[in-house]
Amino acid sequence: MDTRLADLRKSYERAELDEEASQADPLRQFELWLQQALEAQLPEPNAMTVATVGPDGRPSTRVVLIKGCDARGIVWYTNYDSRKGRELAQNPFAALQFHWVELERVVRIEGRVEKTSAEESDAYFNSRPLDSRLGAWASPQSEVISGRTVLVANAAKAGVRFGLNPPRPPHWGGFRLVPDRWEFWQGRKSRLHDRLRYRLQDGLWVRERLAP
Repeated sequence: MDTRLADLRKSYERAELDEEASQADPLRQFELWLQQALEAQLPEPNAMTVATVGPDGRPSTRVVLIKGCDARGIVWYTNYDSRKGRELAQNPFAALQFHWVELERVVRIEGRVEKTSAEESDAYFNSRPLDSRLGAWASPQSEVISGRTVLVANAAKAGVRFGLNPPRPPHWGGFRLVPDRWEFWQGRKSRLHDRLRYRLQDGLWVRERLAP
């Protein structure tokens, strides 16, 4: 192992997060931080890690893009037959994480996951570029394939079959995570980071500070 990794250091001094300055509703706090990430023109501020757990107890993660956020939850779209789709079908709980490195911030979200309605999935699918819609038909996500030529051939077949108006595949659609726990992490000097957790208790959000 390269011992220089152990020598990497960074002092976090950009901002702070305290109880008085934070929002009482975690969704409002998230929207504020997300807007600031967008305004800072960070590379892919909408990228988030999704963690699921399989029936064998093994966790897995992958990066997807948030496509919706409101009082109902956090939405992303994917192939339901993918590994994450299969795992969520058996264990409908997941964890999300946003890491905005330049702002020295992390947001962690946990909760139950449900599928979005067919109408929501159709509306988003139809808003995608044509190549992306054909790609949803072309890729048997998470399955072993012999090479990239399989994807190219599948996309060509979908193009011939559907032309300019491919419908949403039945195996493709949205997931919505309904949060019951949020955590906001702001890097601070001397590793004395700010961590505020919101947990749902009797229908109300309880805000509390965690030790870093």
